[in-house]
Formats: sequence, structure tokens, C-alpha cells
Amino acid sequence: MEDLAAIRKCREGDTDAFHHLVRRYQGQAIAHAISILGNREDALDAVQEAFLNAFQALKRFDGSRRFYPWFYVILRNCCYKYAAGRKRRETDDLESAEILLQPGSLSPEESISLERTLMELSSEERELITLRHLDGLSYEELAERLEVPRGTVMSRLYNVRNKLRKRMAQLNFNAD
Repeated sequence: MEDLAAIRKCREGDTDAFHHLVRRYQGQAIAHAISILGNREDALDAVQEAFLNAFQALKRFDGSRRFYPWFYVILRNCCYKYAAGRKRRETDDLESAEILLQPGSLSPEESISLERTLMELSSEERELITLRHLDGLSYEELAERLEVPRGTVMSRLYNVRNKLRKRMAQLNFNAD
């Protein structure tokens, strides 16, 4: 089933059609929520809330847009609301940063250093790095998804990359 067909069926009262959208985008949504919130438990809660909010807002969905960028705005807002309203759960492990790494591209020591460095970033910085380097979004796509001008995206990426390079250099690690 295509996204627009599922949305049309949902609008006609077929609530089961929404399961298509959940199954299709749940993994991506969880990864994005983890990059914002910093741990899996909070991310799962935020994703669940975002899908519920999206379902309730489907009547306002503009069919000329793709579903996930529209849904991402809802997810992002849920994540920030969740982070502001609840105390974040503490994580002793670094599982949440694993999604940001290419498997096998780094030694275990380098992976741990990079994961720790990524977790030192603000949630907005981690989100930006994740969307650009994990999802491969262009500057234009980032600007649309984050609802900021393209120049702002470029500036923020430049700054966060420099921050990562400096921190990794302090750890004697080649981040390029």
C-alpha cells in the first residue's frame, strides 16, 4: 500500500490503514528520536506519542507532500516536549550513539571515543549530524525538515563538525 492510499483510507475511517505508515517509518523514527533524546526508552515513548498525534492530525495532511517529512516535524516536537517535561533517563551504556556509526569502520576504542563525543553534543547538534550523515539529507532537505533557512543549516553543520573535530583531536583521534 502506498502512503497516500493509507492516509486516504484513514481519513475514510479505516484505522488499520495507519499500521502501514507505522510499520514503514517506525525504525527511522526511533533512530531519529534516539539521536535527539539520547536514549532508547525515551525515544520509544516519544515515537509512540508522535504516531498518535500524527494519526489525529491526518485530516490536516497536505497530500502534495511526502508523509515522513511531515511526520518528522511532529516527532521532533514530541521529542523536545518530552525532553523538557521529563527528567531524562540516565544511560550507562552508549547504545543510543551506535546508530550514528558505520559498522566496522572504526576500531572499538575509536568507536567508544566517537560515541562519547557524540553524546556530549546537544540534542539539536546530534539531530543535525544524524540527519546529514546517517540519513544523507541535502542542505535543502535539512532546511525543510528543521524549518530553518539553508544558510542556517550550513552554518550549524560547520560549527558542529568543528566542535567534533576539536573534541576528537583532544582524544588523539583522527575524525576525518
